[in-house]
Amino acid sequence: MKLLKISTIVTLSIFVGFVSALSFSQIEIKPIKFDDKVGQNQKEFLDDVINRVKKDYVEEKTDRQLAEAAASGILSSLDPHSSYLNEDSLKEMQVQTKGEFGGLGVEITIEASVVKVVSPIEGTPAFKVGLKTGDYITKVDGKNVIGLSIEEVVKKLRGKPGTSVKITVLRKGEKAPLEKTITREIIKVRAVKSAKFKDIAYIKINTFSEQAYAGLESELKKLKDKNLKGLVLDLRNNPGGLLDQSVKISDAFLNKGKLVVSIKGRDSESKEYLDESDESLVPNLPIVVLINEGSASASEIVAGALQDHKRAVIMGVKSFGKGSVQTVIPLEKNHGALRLTTALYYTPSGRSIQAHGIEPDIEVINAKIEKAEQSDRDSEADLKGHIQLQQAIEEAKKEKIGEDNLDTYGQDYQLARALDLIRGVNVYKSATK
Repeated sequence: MKLLKISTIVTLSIFVGFVSALSFSQIEIKPIKFDDKVGQNQKEFLDDVINRVKKDYVEEKTDRQLAEAAASGILSSLDPHSSYLNEDSLKEMQVQTKGEFGGLGVEITIEASVVKVVSPIEGTPAFKVGLKTGDYITKVDGKNVIGLSIEEVVKKLRGKPGTSVKITVLRKGEKAPLEKTITREIIKVRAVKSAKFKDIAYIKINTFSEQAYAGLESELKKLKDKNLKGLVLDLRNNPGGLLDQSVKISDAFLNKGKLVVSIKGRDSESKEYLDESDESLVPNLPIVVLINEGSASASEIVAGALQDHKRAVIMGVKSFGKGSVQTVIPLEKNHGALRLTTALYYTPSGRSIQAHGIEPDIEVINAKIEKAEQSDRDSEADLKGHIQLQQAIEEAKKEKIGEDNLDTYGQDYQLARALDLIRGVNVYKSATK
């Protein structure tokens, strides 16, 4: 057996410029042979690592700290969404799914060991300071967070309401890092908001928390009347939430018996979620669903279901592509829980959402349009004795797409396009009767 003997301190210069001083004692290099069918070797290996850390690490670590670190390492090595939840993290997650918590109001994930913004939730401090989907957070209060788990980063971002946190952000297209100071608040996420644009209902779902479906039903009841011509369902910057809420909300717009989503794990069998409701909340009305790169998970389930069943036109830009299922598995003896990726989502037609996202039927990037100055040029209507009777009759027969939407074009271009699409559909129906 060849021995590697190094008795002096050796300084290594790595090609990326990192310099480290390593002290070697006599080491015998032996290959570690693992047998997947027998767990003893693996257990001895882990025990050896933990014992060495306990004995020789520069700072003392407790058995609990090392055990939790080992669990975190195993889970975080699987994918960005699997993680170990200690008691505090588990309580925090339970609070978040109820729709009220303290912090910044931003959904994050880990990509290549870097914190990536999935979506800032509308109306929260993160949204107000201009955090965007796709931003990378590299520092919190001047300290590097690259390589930390989601739980560790969340712990640094959250704090007492009224206190501030400074984050360093890398953004595509920006030459230098951005520094943003955000004041923490108690985040009370109103799951559903609504508005009415003349005869078109507008529903904005911010998150699929426990209140999402009840909020949708309540807001639609306020807006519904006999003259309603359509619905815009806004899922932009919605990072997702609870699976059962996405199924219920899809049910609200589909006929009974329609497949909403299927999930498939390691076994070959898939679990299907069907529409079990007897009545659509907006039967026969045209629907436009707005999505963007911040629409993830449950948002993609709803958009995919309505798209596959041709119940809505999907408009905007490609969604985030978070199509995996996380199951929270409590451990015995108050040892916390595992948040484990156990399956992938598939739309009714069998499309995988994971890393693919939902492609809109009509791609509309965000833009801004301003009203041009009115031309002074004369028209036929300005000429004396022009024929106006037939024109008046035709205008009375159809619904006009007027200038009332111009303000919306200046404020929210994608929404304005959605409103005009629904009005255009109704104009076409009226003209072809």
